[in-house]
Amino acid sequence: MVSTHNKDKPWDTGEIDKWHQDEFKEEDNASGLPFAEESSFMTLFPKYREAYLKSIWNDVTKALNKYHVACVLDLVEGSMTVKTTRKTCDPAIILKARDLIKLLARSVPFPQAVKILEDNTACDVIKIGNTVANKERFQKRRQRLVGPNGNTLKALELLTKCYILVQGNTVAAMGNYKGLKEVRRVVEDTMKNIHPIYHIKELMIKRELAKRPELANEDWSRFLPNFKKRNVARKKPMKIRKEKKVYTPFPPAQTPRKVDLEIESGEYFLNKREKEAKKLEERREKQAEKQEERQKERRKDFLPPKEEDYKKSK
Repeated sequence: MVSTHNKDKPWDTGEIDKWHQDEFKEEDNASGLPFAEESSFMTLFPKYREAYLKSIWNDVTKALNKYHVACVLDLVEGSMTVKTTRKTCDPAIILKARDLIKLLARSVPFPQAVKILEDNTACDVIKIGNTVANKERFQKRRQRLVGPNGNTLKALELLTKCYILVQGNTVAAMGNYKGLKEVRRVVEDTMKNIHPIYHIKELMIKRELAKRPELANEDWSRFLPNFKKRNVARKKPMKIRKEKKVYTPFPPAQTPRKVDLEIESGEYFLNKREKEAKKLEERREKQAEKQEERQKERRKDFLPPKEEDYKKSK
């Protein structure tokens, strides 16, 4: 059979935005009947988010009621649930509601998280916890992604047009699909020990090239920087040479046991009461020494300062 996938498509022009999604309206549901089955999603949230979620849950309910989606906050189990109702007409809104509760659980503030219900906004929760085994190295690389005073994160947000939040073992991102793809690439490479500044430079050059229409159909690889990995020689710690011991055929002297030391001091022959009396006496001697040291320290404040001998001027 002759292949037909290479045929010309006159309707497929460059002006068409393939990522654009038309808004779903109630008229688009031709049958007008409720869904055959109820769809629901549940997500757990950490204990420290409980107070915040409790305070904003009325706003979450109002936002989801516009799309006829029900939501439940369970403080006992520590979970959030969203489910369709008989009035729900948009089949994809339940997936948007699922993303909303997922973002709220990952510490994204509600005014930002509610934007996920819009058609042209998507989200991506990138897991970075299992990328690096060493805890200190993981924290350094995560901090490298944030940058000093959050400058690196702000630069990434401006270039990708996405909202990014680094929290614990995840990175939550919100924005358009193209930007989310770039954010995931930067985050994963940062955790692989590739500094985000290289990606920021590349994104800045791409943004400038996109403004020039004559380069729309050309290869941009000649303009993009090509960073080569360099293995920098690091100083190795100096090895301390151990002095060679003089060889002797005789074994070292045997260390005395605790019983031997007690026999030498005479403590071994004392009875239980005498041993306790001796320990008490030693303790009192130490206390007396410490008390004397403290008194000396206190007396220092009352000692008169040394004065120079007065010499009468002639």
